[in-house]
Amino acid sequence: MEGGDLCRGERARAACGGCLCFEDEAGFTRRPLRGRTWGRRGVTPVVTVSGRRPGRLSVAGLIAMRPGSRPRLCHRLRTHPAGRGKRRSLGERDFLALIDGTHQLVKAPIVLVWDRLNTPISRRMRKLIAEREWLMMFLLPAYSPDLNPVEGVWAHVKRSLANLAVVTLDRLETLVRNRLKRLQYRPGTLNGFITGTGRDLDALPAISLPLLR
Repeated sequence: MEGGDLCRGERARAACGGCLCFEDEAGFTRRPLRGRTWGRRGVTPVVTVSGRRPGRLSVAGLIAMRPGSRPRLCHRLRTHPAGRGKRRSLGERDFLALIDGTHQLVKAPIVLVWDRLNTPISRRMRKLIAEREWLMMFLLPAYSPDLNPVEGVWAHVKRSLANLAVVTLDRLETLVRNRLKRLQYRPGTLNGFITGTGRDLDALPAISLPLLR
């Protein structure tokens, strides 16, 4: 790794006519999330669920931004049924499939800003990134959810699933996929997530970020 900053990444994006992308991951289970709701005075609403709800849904999301164009939301989902020794997270190939799919969609070079999860900094991932001349990647600071607009996507989706008891993993995947698809057709909402981070595509703030190549 060598030093760099987000403004440098912006200049690289502008120079190559590329697309600035932010990526993040989230996990969902069948245990319902708590949320506020209406109820009769003095009667607390109760959601009845079984005590054991194994299995997990992993989701990777990516917001692609270009000046003069509407933001695009891309995602990749994978279910992880319960079982000892089974993987419970997305792997390098899942993330590369998301990035390659985004590249085909935007038809432009990509400057990718990612968190410090183990996967993006793995030796195998570095090799896969180096094979893609159209891809430049930067890492966010150690803990900085406020800098990543995809965090707004997860908050939005999880609020929509609050107090909802899901019976099967397939049903959970359908619900999450449906919520994400709705957001794909709401560029104004995606712009709100971007604005919430204080970002301006034409004047990005100087934030120290290490470059991964």
